[in-house]
Amino acid sequence: MKLTNEGIKDTKAWEEKGYSLPKYDREKVTENTKANPTWIHFGAGNIFRAFQANVVEELLNEGIIDTGLIVAEGYDYEIIEKYNRPCDNLSILATLKADGTVEKKVIGSIVESCILDEENQKEMDRLKEIFIAPSLQMVSFTITEKGYKTRSYMNKVVGLLLERYKAGSLPVSVVSMDNCSHNGDKLKEAVVEIAKEWANDGKCDKGFVEYIENPKAVAFPLSMIDKITPRPDDTVKEMLIKDGVEEAEPIVTSKNTYVANFVNAEETEYLVIEDLFPNGRASYEKGGLIFTDRKTVDKTEKMKVCTCLNPLHTALAIYGCILGYKTIHDEMEDEALKKLVTTLGKEEGMKVVVDPKVLSPQEFLDAVLTKRLPNPFMPDTPQRIACDTSQKLPIRFGETIKAYREHSSLSTDSLRVIPFVLAGYLRYLEGIDDEGNAFEQSPDPLLDELKALSAEEVLKRKDVFGVDLYEDSLADRVLEIYSTLKGKGNVRKELEKL
Repeated sequence: MKLTNEGIKDTKAWEEKGYSLPKYDREKVTENTKANPTWIHFGAGNIFRAFQANVVEELLNEGIIDTGLIVAEGYDYEIIEKYNRPCDNLSILATLKADGTVEKKVIGSIVESCILDEENQKEMDRLKEIFIAPSLQMVSFTITEKGYKTRSYMNKVVGLLLERYKAGSLPVSVVSMDNCSHNGDKLKEAVVEIAKEWANDGKCDKGFVEYIENPKAVAFPLSMIDKITPRPDDTVKEMLIKDGVEEAEPIVTSKNTYVANFVNAEETEYLVIEDLFPNGRASYEKGGLIFTDRKTVDKTEKMKVCTCLNPLHTALAIYGCILGYKTIHDEMEDEALKKLVTTLGKEEGMKVVVDPKVLSPQEFLDAVLTKRLPNPFMPDTPQRIACDTSQKLPIRFGETIKAYREHSSLSTDSLRVIPFVLAGYLRYLEGIDDEGNAFEQSPDPLLDELKALSAEEVLKRKDVFGVDLYEDSLADRVLEIYSTLKGKGNVRKELEKL
């Protein structure tokens, strides 16, 4: 079973092994897309292959659209050279469900792959063709927040937008789909900064800056994305090899990217996008994407980050490190930890949750607790999630504390789990686990600074907690809990007691 256009013609072999195949004429879709491109995406990584490409796959299968996706890679060209092109841009999506089953699907919606390399004239000429096409509606990105600060990368992107401007100020939507707050604003800021510099240096006229800053010409919508797509999993690889899939062994590129002809991902996914598309868009909502206004996108982000997912992750990260756990799903087998995060979300968080209406906070939280965190196929670690905890606490817990203080009928005196988590953070800073052994804390820009302070001094840091914990009884209660967590075995003892 070879993952190529020719290989998937043996439909019987694939379907007998449980793989669903494209139901459309891929050759015709490829021709349509190359002639009239509508969506190009920068960042040929796993989340794009598992999420956006799958949404477009379903719409192609249903005949709702007749053009596919073009992907461009501007950081690690080997992804395109070693995976995309040898596989004719096909990919296998292995959806790993919480009940232990795996859904296997060949994705054909990505029909062209490009390399954003200024030294390769042929590649750049093709990208220019795509960018000056009147049909182009969306340019999207999953290049991480750091990518927008990478000048060499963004210079090339802005250069392509300049070509679109020169072709007649053609409208387009430039959409960040990276998992960072106010992503569209960050992307626009990076693009505008370069455009203004170029205008000042005479590399372009000032009309280009006006074009970029005009939302009726170039829009930069906000978005909220949520889907876990870890690196290629060995269990999945072995399953595919056993099925007969050729060349399923992942490749590690020279830039340390793990690439395979498959991507494994959880079943739960959300992509909420501000509906700003000056050149129109296809009915992607029929594939599960949610289009709404800016305020609602902001609310979905707050719902996720302040209540329904991220605080639970941080609680598990802190206590997972202290209790010696290596995976999040193993922590969810621990009844005391499971109760801890369930109470944190359902009782303490839900009282002040921001409800965006387009997603149900209760359903989102239920999926986190019953499908996502316990999923044995999602090998996420508390040690990874504990990275940069000092930068995460203000949003993940500080906002809830603020909401309790501002609410007329609530008081922080009723909080039990949040003070326990903050006390756990003080205990985590000691670097001693519950068995009395030293453990290596995860990277954090303030780690050494905070470790040098007393517990009382740490709790005075508004930059760490987002609020003044001494404004009410919270700081004293956190210190009281912290004192009970000291000593061998006491973290487990107090967790069970709570």
